[in-house]
Amino acid sequence: MAENSQAAKYGIILVTASSEAEAKELAKSLVESQLAACVSLIPMQSIYTWQGELHQEQEWQLLIKTELAQFDTISALIQELHSYQVPEIIAIPLVAGFDPYLQWISAQVT
Repeated sequence: MAENSQAAKYGIILVTASSEAEAKELAKSLVESQLAACVSLIPMQSIYTWQGELHQEQEWQLLIKTELAQFDTISALIQELHSYQVPEIIAIPLVAGFDPYLQWISAQVT
C-alpha cells in the first residue's frame, strides 16, 4: 500500500456506545444519511472514571469510515442520538490508503 496524498482527507471517527442496539442505530443513521461509507462495530470493555467514580462497562466501539470534512455533521448527529452526556467522538486521519477503497468512500459519502 503506497502513501497517498489524498488519504489525509479521509479518516476513521471513533465513537463508543452503551449497547449493541445503540451502536447499530448510530451506524445505520450515519450510513443511511451518507455521512459514512461504512461503520464497523466491535464489542469491548472500557475502564474509565466518570464524575469521580471508576467504571468498568461493556461498550461497543464504532469505527466510522468517512471523509473528515463530514466530522462536524457526524458529531452533531451523534450528539443528537447518543445516550451519553459526553460521548466519545474523535477522528483519526488516514496517512495512507488503497486508492480504490478511498474512492469507494468518496462515492458513498455526500
